[in-house]
Amino acid sequence: MKHTLLIAIAVCFLQACANRTNLSEQSGENVEFKYATNLKISKLDSCWVAELRNPWDSTKLLHSYVIVPADSILPSTLPNGTLVRTPLRKALVFTSVHTGLIVSLDAVEQIAGVCDAEYLQQPLVNQLIANGTIADAGNAMSPDIEKVIKMAPDAILLSPFENGGYGTIGKTGIPIIECADYMEVSPLACAEWMRFYGLLFGRESVADSLFAVVERNYCSLRDSALMAEERPSLLTDMKTGAAWYVPGGCSTTGRFYIDAGANYLFADQQKSGAVPLAFETVFERAHNADFWLFKYNRPSDYTYSTLAVENELYTQFAPYNNHCIFGCNTSYIPYYDEVPFRPDWFLRDLVKIFHPDMLPDYNLRYYTELKE
Repeated sequence: MKHTLLIAIAVCFLQACANRTNLSEQSGENVEFKYATNLKISKLDSCWVAELRNPWDSTKLLHSYVIVPADSILPSTLPNGTLVRTPLRKALVFTSVHTGLIVSLDAVEQIAGVCDAEYLQQPLVNQLIANGTIADAGNAMSPDIEKVIKMAPDAILLSPFENGGYGTIGKTGIPIIECADYMEVSPLACAEWMRFYGLLFGRESVADSLFAVVERNYCSLRDSALMAEERPSLLTDMKTGAAWYVPGGCSTTGRFYIDAGANYLFADQQKSGAVPLAFETVFERAHNADFWLFKYNRPSDYTYSTLAVENELYTQFAPYNNHCIFGCNTSYIPYYDEVPFRPDWFLRDLVKIFHPDMLPDYNLRYYTELKE
């Protein structure tokens, strides 16, 4: 049965890829993206074409999608790319962040299955998994192929990795939507990808409206914070193994700190990812920082006492002695589920910490002050 289904899916996929022409031979109108740099969408007479630039090699394309409404007759000639019929009705979603976005777009009924269900912090989705409405396809690194075939999703949403393959799941012929939004280098650029997902789920207007709110909130907070007279100095993260990894100044996280009106002490590390530094390097530059922020995942919250037990050298930093440390325990705080598409919510936390007078009535959503 499994073999027959795989052959059927593959045949449909091959048929869908027939009679293609190059995008350069088509004419259409581009969808304007204000922030996203790795995404281009063009509207042609019979379809949309979405081109995803390879974030690890900007001279190449990561993927091209030809998006045709399901209620339209498939044209005899299509541009090159993976055919996707929209709106998606039965999507398999590998990541919690995209699951959360789909809920925000009011399209939860279009989720057929998820991976890593035990890590989801979405009450509605968790309830639908419990009653069997949404299937649990197992671990994202090795999904249950039998369940995937039985589910027969019309697309699979997952996050790509450099030089990564998709194993058996990539051989099913089911369209794979490579969600490379996380490779953008600014919070608003990452969030703007929701417009692409809105197109896929038939929620274009909802996505456009939501992004407009996110952009307005974020820019207002940023502009206010950058006007502040004081820019408190900031230390972030913790020592992991032999190195202390700090966000590069060109990373999304580094951009958050700068936009929040902080003097991010490692902004000169011109990298888009995490930068490993020696403890001595971090201490020399940041031991007198005004604030120390970090994320972690553990059963109980860090306290000043547990921090000292873990590494006595932490007690030599000024934020430790001045009680200016804030932590985000991602074991129960939905940081990873929310922040990529609601950067305005996270920026509000940072502005509250660095410039509390600007948001006197706001209570922190992600961070908490460490207790004794």
